[in-house]
Amino acid sequence: MSAERLPCFKAYDVRGRIPDQLNVDLARKIGHAYAAIIGPKHVVIGKDIRESSDALVDALIEGLTDCGVDISHIGLCGTEMVYFATTHLKADGGIMVTASHNPRDYNGLKMVREGSRPISGDSGLMDIEAATRAGRSRPSDKKGEVRSVDVTDAYVDHLLSYVDVAALKPFRIVTNPGNGCAGPFVDALEKHLPFEFHKLCHEPDGSFPNGIPNPMIEENRPVTSNAVKEKQAAVGIAWDGDFDRCFFFDENGEFVEGYYIVALLARQILAKNPGAKVIHDPRLTWNTVKTVEESGGQAVLCKSGHAFIKEKMRAVDAIYAGEMSAHHYFREFSYSDSGMIPWLLVLQAMSKLGKSLAELVNEGVTSFPASGEINRTIPDPDRALEIAKEKYAPQALSVDEVDGISIEFADWRFNLRKSNTEPLVRLNVESRGDRELMKEKTAELLGILDGLQG
Repeated sequence: MSAERLPCFKAYDVRGRIPDQLNVDLARKIGHAYAAIIGPKHVVIGKDIRESSDALVDALIEGLTDCGVDISHIGLCGTEMVYFATTHLKADGGIMVTASHNPRDYNGLKMVREGSRPISGDSGLMDIEAATRAGRSRPSDKKGEVRSVDVTDAYVDHLLSYVDVAALKPFRIVTNPGNGCAGPFVDALEKHLPFEFHKLCHEPDGSFPNGIPNPMIEENRPVTSNAVKEKQAAVGIAWDGDFDRCFFFDENGEFVEGYYIVALLARQILAKNPGAKVIHDPRLTWNTVKTVEESGGQAVLCKSGHAFIKEKMRAVDAIYAGEMSAHHYFREFSYSDSGMIPWLLVLQAMSKLGKSLAELVNEGVTSFPASGEINRTIPDPDRALEIAKEKYAPQALSVDEVDGISIEFADWRFNLRKSNTEPLVRLNVESRGDRELMKEKTAELLGILDGLQG
């Protein structure tokens, strides 16, 4: 293969359009390269529902077994189940074939080492890319063996260990997997739970007849929101395609920003683990820091992105980490992110505290109104950050550059950062109890960014 960079290798994973950026030939070579760089004897493989996933899995397994690697194939699953199975089965690594919330004609691979440690740009992914380009392999006299393994029961048992099932109340809930992979595992949990489920877009279907499952996109939210109102449900829950993120709608059908869920989960977890460390990202911070400190915990700042978060969690032995983008990480889940544990914990909080979801997040929403993440395509993202810093830093109380720029004033703050994969900048603004100020400053910053769009 040529020395030219492979466009499907991104900052944290492999992801590309089928078949020009990612195909079965490339998947086989990635299997060879993974074996050569990581040196595993036993690897877990899982897949999402995409129409290209079966062929990519077959090629990936062929590449790995050519190198003598034994495979535990767990079949259709969520990304977090590969993380779970890698640790549970004491495997040397795991690979999930998924493109999560990307368009239908995309697919990808998320890779981990033993103990579900992430493999990303600065921890082996670029070595795997180089080995793929060079056609490296790991010669073996004996072909690896493939066995099908069902980890569903063990996975469900683990999920249920996070909550007191006997304390859960029989809430009516709306669930929306978006025809992604979550449906079968919602079913597996259902038999253990007292909830009345109303299921939308439930069956896994790689043609995505109801659109790509990505609740971060506002136009995808009304179907869940309307069902909550129609069924008079206590809560609505929606997932992305590989369900490593879950999203919440309160009893009024209102979308709840992931930022406020971080504080809600942190409060619960710290009640059982006083003094523990909780990691948060720099995009929106005030509500999280206040809640963690009031709950007797220690708030630890970390750059956004799952690889950075997981590394930091291990370094400081944090019990939980939350990103406002709806990624939630748990120490007991191999420091990995889960889209199933959060909704169980939210419903437990509602059950034990006798409060609705809107009541549970109201203090944070009122005290720290936030813009939500706003993206703008900018030809020169670095220039956008430079201009924002020049304008706001001289009067600021603090300027932090852990991840993009975070600039803080007495009554409002913002974070502006570049995308890792696109010519985008991402803006988040929050204030201390002043929604109009937050809106004013958001508009002010967007005016600057829109002037740079060319």
